Amino acid sequence: MRIVIAGGGTGGHTSAALAVAATLRGGDGDTDIHWIGSRGGIEAARAHEAGVTFHPIATGKLRRYWDRRNVSDLLVNVPAGFLQSWRLLRRLRPALVFATGGFVSVPPALAARALGIPLVVHEQTSVPGLANRLTGRWAARIAVSFPDRGGIFPPGRVVLTGNPLRAGLREGRREAAFARFGFDPNLPLVYVTGGAQGSHRINRTVGEALAQLLPSCQILHQCGDNLETGDHLWLQDKARGLPPGLRPRFAVSPWVGEELRDVYAGAALVVGRSGAGTVNECCQLGVPAVFIPLPGTSGDEQTANARLVAEAGGAVVLPQSELWPETLTGIVLGLLGDRPALSVMGERARSLAMPDAAERLVRLIREVARQ
Repeated sequence: MRIVIAGGGTGGHTSAALAVAATLRGGDGDTDIHWIGSRGGIEAARAHEAGVTFHPIATGKLRRYWDRRNVSDLLVNVPAGFLQSWRLLRRLRPALVFATGGFVSVPPALAARALGIPLVVHEQTSVPGLANRLTGRWAARIAVSFPDRGGIFPPGRVVLTGNPLRAGLREGRREAAFARFGFDPNLPLVYVTGGAQGSHRINRTVGEALAQLLPSCQILHQCGDNLETGDHLWLQDKARGLPPGLRPRFAVSPWVGEELRDVYAGAALVVGRSGAGTVNECCQLGVPAVFIPLPGTSGDEQTANARLVAEAGGAVVLPQSELWPETLTGIVLGLLGDRPALSVMGERARSLAMPDAAERLVRLIREVARQ
């Protein structure tokens, strides 16, 4: 059976695809997996690392606001991506296309429709994105991570599967995280992340709050590598300016790789954006969080994601409009000061997760493909 994955552009879309690819391969061994995505997206590197055959196409972003790039994307990139996808699918002749959302998935989904190839769409967030709202109209099944409370998709084609966790993230070791970064295992570890690209606002706020936070905890800060903001160098300068006794308690890196599993195992608290990937990882692994939703996302999906976990008691939502060194310090130190309550928060976050989400998705994919 040949399955084509379509999607990428963000960590959430890519992580779901990686988890499904790993589970498909771990089954009866008869699945040939290919991936269609953007040339410059994170999915290109991740697919290669996972040993999945990758096919780059031209892509155009679907924006709900005026931007002159809308014209070139709509008239040039999307049609080119559709034609490239059509040729690829016609040659590959897959049993099914599995689309994980984002603008990258639209051209392959359109090509699948044109060629009569079954399509399964997966929505990671609590508010469906524009791409999935479009492709869900002709998808055979729409897999959702949370109950479709808004009735966005046709009920007869919606299947609640949850959002799968990347392979290996459950295998972390707390002691490995502390040893890798030279941290003290007797002090709580806070993991700060703004997503794959980092967050300028979070980076600067945490940097200004270091002197107030570090007497009570240790911080691993994943800051992204945006050369325009220069946040990585700025944070390194901030670290050098700390009192000698506090410097070993802070580590900053543009990205966190395979060691992320150990970081989650050792983290007492996560501070970060509330994209689908980060929220799912915190819930699946039972890590309490302070979520700072990115303003202006489609349908304000990050706020919806964060509130869903907060309503279950697994997180605190801090709007970016209220994000200042003083407010962040007060929330983080308040949470770290009550470790039993923090542990309960983690378990409440875990209650939202479906540990077998990847297996549910694979069963759905195989069922639709065989039909």
